Amino acid sequence: MRQAGRYLPEYRELRAKAPDFIAFCLNPEMAAEATLQPMRRFAFDAAIVFADILLIPKGLGQEVWFEAGEGPRLGPLPEMSVLRGQIEAAATRLSAVGETLSRVRAVLEPERALIGFAGAPWTVATYMIEGRSSDRTRARTFAFEKPEVLDELVEILVQATIHYLAMQARAGAQVLKLFESWAESLPEDVFERVVTRPHARIVAGLRAQGITAPVIGFPRGAGSLVEGYAKAAGVQAVALDVSASAEFGQRLQKDVTIQGALDPLLLRAGGPGLDRRVAQLLEQWSDGPYIFNLGHGILPDTPIAHVQQVLDRVTGWRGH
Repeated sequence: MRQAGRYLPEYRELRAKAPDFIAFCLNPEMAAEATLQPMRRFAFDAAIVFADILLIPKGLGQEVWFEAGEGPRLGPLPEMSVLRGQIEAAATRLSAVGETLSRVRAVLEPERALIGFAGAPWTVATYMIEGRSSDRTRARTFAFEKPEVLDELVEILVQATIHYLAMQARAGAQVLKLFESWAESLPEDVFERVVTRPHARIVAGLRAQGITAPVIGFPRGAGSLVEGYAKAAGVQAVALDVSASAEFGQRLQKDVTIQGALDPLLLRAGGPGLDRRVAQLLEQWSDGPYIFNLGHGILPDTPIAHVQQVLDRVTGWRGH
């Protein structure tokens, strides 16, 4: 999950210098600094590049901006023929993200990994269709009413994502992650069509380009559908949201590495309950491959001391 953000005073100071959020993400010097800030404070094993899941629509030519206090906004959805013609150009337009990764990899200690990422096709499509963050009602209705158009949009995003992530890997990303933030509330057949199969095509496309970096998939909110996803999507790891049970994670570990599940609200709350949950997660999953992480992004008002509290617990666990 994103490690930088408004919970760090140095991030807030840096963000104030950027004219807008997209400009911040596409400024390699500033984005590299934002990526490295939490690495200087905390003993994280890996850094995740500072970027945003909506950079691909920007690269494809759709207008993208952020309204203060309200979040992302996108202009009208371009015609599919227009988007199709921009697939390869999109990664070139987003080459600043590659430069950010190269800058970070040049100064990050060799034993600390560097993660690149992209918004996954269905999630990105929902923003492109609806023009903002929402309950995805319009996008889900669109999937039923205009299945051929949606399938074409998803395939355009698959191809653009392959180019974008391959560029990131060549720039220094050693792990790649697909954020399917809006994977919830999808019927099984739709989930297969807009999440599992597109992710599998992305992984296959990366391998066809010679990219060997492991891929983490994060179908947030998909519940029991995650099990089939783990077997069919071709990913090497699956990130879990806060609802994942101990037994569910253990089943997944037979096929893939698992990641995540700590509730960001509990991280914000802190206290003995946080210590208990960290110990519980470590106990239930440490016999299999497990990357300790949050089940979603860190909240802006999270006390810095609580992040350190978790790191101390995890580091202590690894030491015994």
